[in-house]
Amino acid sequence: MTKLTDTQTLILTRASARPGNLGLPLPGGLHGAAAKLAIGRMVKLGLIEEVDANIRRGEPLWRETGDGHGTTLIATEAGQVAIGIDPVVVKALAGLRDAKPEVIAAALRPGTKQAQLIAMLQAPGGTTVAEIAVKVEWRSHSIRGAISGSLKKKLGLRVISERNPARGRVYRICLAE
Repeated sequence: MTKLTDTQTLILTRASARPGNLGLPLPGGLHGAAAKLAIGRMVKLGLIEEVDANIRRGEPLWRETGDGHGTTLIATEAGQVAIGIDPVVVKALAGLRDAKPEVIAAALRPGTKQAQLIAMLQAPGGTTVAEIAVKVEWRSHSIRGAISGSLKKKLGLRVISERNPARGRVYRICLAE
């Protein structure tokens, strides 16, 4: 595992809390050669990648490519794992560019009950309310509220429920649209 500097950790933490994992703007006081050096090392390690900036969305530019386009910085899954964010949760939240940054940051904290809930809902067979209740120590009404409120409305995840004759009602996150 790569040992990160305080600056690299700060860049990745802030990027993880932003919609689309945007790495910009960089922390105050980091500019010029120092910024280029820090970002260059992070790109080399695979913690951050340069991607085409979506100017229509107002994404900040890291570099201009010369023809009216530019690139921006995105924290990779490896970068998020390096700062301790659970990769299962990262995959569940991968496409959330329109969610509020504070909502994404709360969902990405490893070891939280919400992170455990998302991980259980991503299991191949899904999970039941009873199974979730045992794992996270919540009552059934709190679990259903978290699924409909936090996951569906705030995070925009597509959670579906199906009737299973053997297990009862099974909930799971559907990644396909």
